[in-house]
Amino acid sequence: MLPGGIPVPALPPGVQQDILQRILDASGAGQVGAQPPGFPASLPQIASPTRPAVMPQPAPQLVESLSHTEVFYAARLEAPLRQFGYDTFREMPMTGAPPALGVLPDSYVLGRDDEVMVAIRGRTRQTVTLRVNRDGTLLLPDLLPFPAAGRSLGEVRADIMARVAQELGGSEAYVSIGQVRQIGVFVAGEVARPGMQALPALASALDALAMAGGVKKTGSLRAIRIEGPNGRRVVDLYSVIAGEAGAPDLMLREGERLVVPPLGATVAVAGEVTRPGIYELPAGATRAPLASLLRLAGEPLRPAGNRFLLQGTDAEGRRSFSEINTAAQLRRGDAVVVQPGADVAAGQVRLSGHVTAPVLRAPRGGGLRAMLHDPRLVRPDPYIRLGVIWRVDGRSRVRRFIGFDLGRVLRGEVDMPLDESDEIVLLSQADVLWLASPPVQRALRGELTPAIAVPVAAGAMPVQAAPGAECAALQALAVAARSSPARFAHARGAGFPDLGAPPCPQAFIDYPQLLPWLLDQSVLLSGEARMPGLYPILDDTGLDKVLAAAGGVTDTADLSAVELSREPMEQAGAIPLSRTLLDLRSRNYAAIRLSPRDAIRLPRGFGDRDSGPVTLMGEFLRPGIYDIRRGERFSELIARAGGLSPQAYPYGAVFTRESVRQRQQDGFARTARELEQSLIQVAAGQAVSGSRASGMDLGGAITAGRELAGALRDARAAGRMVVEANPVILAARPELDVLLEPGDLIAIPKRPNEVTVVGAVLNPGSLQFTTGWRVAEYVRASGGAQRFADGSRAFIVLPNGQSVPSGLGSWQASGPPVPPGSLVVVPQDPSPYETWGFIRDLTQVLGQISISAAALAVIGKQAR
Repeated sequence: MLPGGIPVPALPPGVQQDILQRILDASGAGQVGAQPPGFPASLPQIASPTRPAVMPQPAPQLVESLSHTEVFYAARLEAPLRQFGYDTFREMPMTGAPPALGVLPDSYVLGRDDEVMVAIRGRTRQTVTLRVNRDGTLLLPDLLPFPAAGRSLGEVRADIMARVAQELGGSEAYVSIGQVRQIGVFVAGEVARPGMQALPALASALDALAMAGGVKKTGSLRAIRIEGPNGRRVVDLYSVIAGEAGAPDLMLREGERLVVPPLGATVAVAGEVTRPGIYELPAGATRAPLASLLRLAGEPLRPAGNRFLLQGTDAEGRRSFSEINTAAQLRRGDAVVVQPGADVAAGQVRLSGHVTAPVLRAPRGGGLRAMLHDPRLVRPDPYIRLGVIWRVDGRSRVRRFIGFDLGRVLRGEVDMPLDESDEIVLLSQADVLWLASPPVQRALRGELTPAIAVPVAAGAMPVQAAPGAECAALQALAVAARSSPARFAHARGAGFPDLGAPPCPQAFIDYPQLLPWLLDQSVLLSGEARMPGLYPILDDTGLDKVLAAAGGVTDTADLSAVELSREPMEQAGAIPLSRTLLDLRSRNYAAIRLSPRDAIRLPRGFGDRDSGPVTLMGEFLRPGIYDIRRGERFSELIARAGGLSPQAYPYGAVFTRESVRQRQQDGFARTARELEQSLIQVAAGQAVSGSRASGMDLGGAITAGRELAGALRDARAAGRMVVEANPVILAARPELDVLLEPGDLIAIPKRPNEVTVVGAVLNPGSLQFTTGWRVAEYVRASGGAQRFADGSRAFIVLPNGQSVPSGLGSWQASGPPVPPGSLVVVPQDPSPYETWGFIRDLTQVLGQISISAAALAVIGKQAR
């Protein structure tokens, strides 16, 4: 409950907030949220963006709260106001007599107990300090007493100087005041500490009020009475603290009394003025013109265009609102709110986008050309083919985009008048290249940008942004593309690669509607341009301008068959698309005039050079990376590399190709899937036949099969092809000479001198090559086959990558000869697991992995 019995919760929320903050500021509690003792617990704590709520803290006793008058006006206005002038006494000392400072004027009237200092120089030298006696006289040595009380300092000084010159010839007197006397002034009325106040004789009415604790807000500042033996006068302090006209007599004399009467009529001035507050009308006045109150409030902040809203009271005590002017008379309790007539911006033009700094300027007489008179306003690398003016219609207030040729404006060739509230948006090259980015292409298909994680503080949970929230322009484009699929057909068919996700440029964050408009104004440039993309243009723009923005054409472009696609200007029921082949070998690009939504395709010319290199490693005379032409064969590349070295082993050549590697990798994945399907079939069959009763470890076998399938998926295919690398044989049999492809890798190793035996043998490893030995000799040299070895399925991986049977079976012959560098594989006999059909297929799987591993090992050795 505030003074006057007004409950705080009944006031507007903004008033409650300000009341609480003022109380806390006065008590030293700081921010909103700390309730001082004695404050009602029902007062809601209101948080605001500038005053965050804090934890309650103990606060000292309240010093000041809103007065009854302030609460009265706070209930009428949005924010409470303070009574003007009462803060004057807050910083003035309230204890002890204020010192008398400065030089005393000659008009100062002496009185009892004043000290007079007299210095005599000349024939007689002496300095005396005299005090005015109770009878009002001064006693000078060697002189007769003379009256001083009630006389001015100037009169006493002249009298003393004359007496000294007359009585003490040859001497001069210098007179000054030492300690001045104190007077007693009774202060009564609406002050904090009424009573008798001891003050220096030079004290003013302000000193007396400060000694009395200042004027309370229930007291008047404009009708203070000073009564004494010399009569009665009224002092208006507004002439002292507010600069009002008048020169009040503030000096106090012995025996005078100062009375502060109750507060008179008040008027509140709020809104856009220099000093909002509650002001008291002159003493005895019941009305005052608005102009005088505005002068007290420091005048409106605006020099013109102000509206004055009056909240008055009608005959029945109801609030009444009316518009008034400065000549209107205000009554007691009126409140005036100063507001702008129309707080809107007028006569301004904004320059933003790819500029050194966004600026607000008045539209010059020269229009756009004068606005961009200094080219240094534009940052480097602008998109000069198209600038944008975002203009608002003066009547409907609907905005629309207008394009202009920035390059011609900067060169001073064209100009465009500017209207009020125009926004000039300049684009950069990066902004235009973003039109062909994957996020824009996805939005053209009607897809929103995937949600991205918003950075948060350490320790907090990451928050997912809503789809498209990081760039509202993409969302607007996706909606437009879905609502009208044919609108962006020229941009949707560009076929740009979906690589990366560049961030949304600032221009499209500030102007989301700009993105669909630019795409409508764009031409598609694809093919052999240095920077293919979508380029916004004006109608009737030359192809040379677009190619300049795209960096020109590449050296591989076929200018004899440039394709121009164009939609008809008049949109009838059907929209046919016309295509024209242009011969631009004369490079007269300026003759081709383009319109928005056109598409230019620059095809690539045919050339013998292929699109990638071939790598030669190992025993070539000049190994390295070679570019190839279309249809070049292996023997030709060997000749370019100088042939093979004497240590070369062409039978062990490793030839890898990326397309073959991909097919082999797909085969590994397919085999792994088939292996897993076999596992499922075995598990189902054994479950039906009851394999657990026979004691067979079905679970372990299935686990092993799954691990093998996983290893097969993780195995890296080499992409090896079996080719003939001997130049002599290639010369004799041209049909074996393979055609080269970009990305091929050929490694020719040195002639090896070992044969490797792996699998189900007692001592797997590499053995020295012996001429004439077959697989059986190498197996015996490795300790012989193990107990469960399956010799009938053993095979040889020849140095060229081929696989042949080894001839170890009882029904097989002795097998082929084993050349150096071969790999002999003796698999495990699957007969103990014949009931599991998938086990019999593992030999083929292991063989494929072994071939890939062997080829990769050879490549790695040659690379080192």
